[in-house]
Order: sequence, then structure tokens, then C-alpha cells
Amino acid sequence: MKILITGSSGMLGQELVREFKENNYEVLGWDKSELDITDREMVLDKIKNIKPEIIINSAAYNAVDKIEESEEDKKIANKINGLAVGYLAEVAKDIEAIFVHYSTDYVFGGRKVGGYKETDKPNPQSEYAKSKLLGEEELLKQQGLRFYLIRTSRLFGKPAVSEGAKKSFVDVMLQLAETKDNLDLIDEELSSPTYVCDLARRTREIIEEKKSYGIYHITNFGACTWYGWAKEIFKIVSKNIKLTPVSGDKFPRPAKRPRYSVLLNTKLPEMRRWEEALGEYLAAK
Repeated sequence: MKILITGSSGMLGQELVREFKENNYEVLGWDKSELDITDREMVLDKIKNIKPEIIINSAAYNAVDKIEESEEDKKIANKINGLAVGYLAEVAKDIEAIFVHYSTDYVFGGRKVGGYKETDKPNPQSEYAKSKLLGEEELLKQQGLRFYLIRTSRLFGKPAVSEGAKKSFVDVMLQLAETKDNLDLIDEELSSPTYVCDLARRTREIIEEKKSYGIYHITNFGACTWYGWAKEIFKIVSKNIKLTPVSGDKFPRPAKRPRYSVLLNTKLPEMRRWEEALGEYLAAK
């Protein structure tokens, strides 16, 4: 089965390529040098030419604070995270391919302490979040499209090889610990860390198991604040570093983050706990 993965040099994209190749799919991994997903004509022409049976879009622009502050970055985000998703969905429908796209917990308002189900109404609080919701809306415009819209959160894993890509929180913490013996961490913004290897595997499983098309919430089980996540990282690597929990007010950021954005999974078996997945990732470093 032929599968096209866009954003293939990203943190998630490279794991999707590995996961599907190891399971005997014919994988085409395209990054921005192979396909400008914001160019509708290029998207339609190049993808119709190769006719994949599955299209997975893992490309995204996630410079959250830059998008909030800069009109130029906002335009880029709306193109990549929003309009381009519509182009990919359009061509997927035209060639009768299954379309998989990833969205974010940030599309929700962040006030629901108990977490958000797949059917809850989005209420984005930042320009980045609005661009991701735009992508969801563009996808849903394609009536009759066979799709899996997967919302996830706090990805971590092997760093992306794409130019200008951000490191995950895990790798940022490990890097900071090389030069610092104490850190202040925000003890707010409850959400679920998600290991990209687990997310890639679950993506393959829902396709192979022919799950009903629609919206899915996929994260590792459990949730934590940034402080709680860092505490677990340094416990696993046996790093003696003083961590101080602080409020978000200590680190003012241009973009508003959801205070509570746990994604509730009501459709699939739970994935393993984030602590277990984190331990596996750190053991392999």
C-alpha cells in the first residue's frame, strides 16, 4: 500500500516514516523541499501524479509566541496549519485516499478541569490555536472525505532534522541541566505528554483496524504540569537539580496557553502512561 507522509523530516514525521516502512508499506516521505503544501496547484498536481492510497499530514508551524506577535508569522501559520490542510484534504478526496491530519489540545479554551472529549466545542485562545482550528475546519469542508483528524499534545521524541525545528521539552530540559543546577518551572497548564513513537504506532493501528472515520484524541495516558514533567525527567536520568514550581506569571509569554487541556480519549484503548514512554525515550538516548 502506497502512503505519502508530508512533514517527513519533523519529529513526528520521521517516526511515521519509520513505523510504516517497518510494516511493509510503500512510503513516500516529503518535506517542504519536495512539496510546498501551501501551493494548491502543486499539491493537486504532484499528489494526483503518484496517487497514494493514504496521505498523512504531519507538517505544522508551531512557533506559538512568534505567531502571536508577528503578522507575517500569523500569515505563515494560517497557510501551513490552515489553508494547506484544505488542499491536502481536497486532493485526498479527489483520488479517494484516506487522509490523516494532526491537530492540538490548544484548540480548546483550557477552562474544563476534567478534560476535553472529541465532541467538545473548540475555543482557541491564541493565533496559533486559531490557525490549527482553521485546518480542522478546512478538512471538514470536504464532504465524503475518509479522514482521521487526530488531536494530540506535548510531543516528545527524537529531534526533528528539518531546518529551524524546535526541540521537545524533554531535550530542552536535558540541555539546560548541562549548565544549570536549579530551574524554575511553571506548575500550571495541565496536559498530556505524548511520545511520537506511540502516536505513530497508534496512527497505523487505527488505519489497519479500519476504525470509523472522524475525530480522535490520542495522547499517552496521564497528565502533568511543566514542573511535574521536568521532575520526572530528572528522576529518570538521576540528575540532581533543584526545581522550583512557579506560576505562569513568572514567565510572561505573548500567546495564551490553555490552563487545562487534557484530551479525553473516548474511542480507543488507552495508550501507556507518559512516564513509561518517557523512560523508554530517555533510555534510548
